[in-house]
Amino acid sequence: MPHRPLWLCRSCSHPWPCGLAKLRMIAEYAGDRVALRVHLASRMHEAIADLLTLDPHGAPTAAEFFDRFLGWATPGPDG
Repeated sequence: MPHRPLWLCRSCSHPWPCGLAKLRMIAEYAGDRVALRVHLASRMHEAIADLLTLDPHGAPTAAEFFDRFLGWATPGPDG
């Protein structure tokens, strides 16, 4: 899980979800990509609230939030 409110990985300090977090979530949600995307969308909304509160003018754009949280979780064979 990320270190909030900065949304950095607790292990590597990269923006969450980092590469290792993505691999873990793919394994955890194997066979249920819809649940993975719901989980990521929820986390994205939390990150938006946290990061906009910290710095309303320096927070990522909507497209950057999408790419970071959902863009990598492309649909698999199960949807």
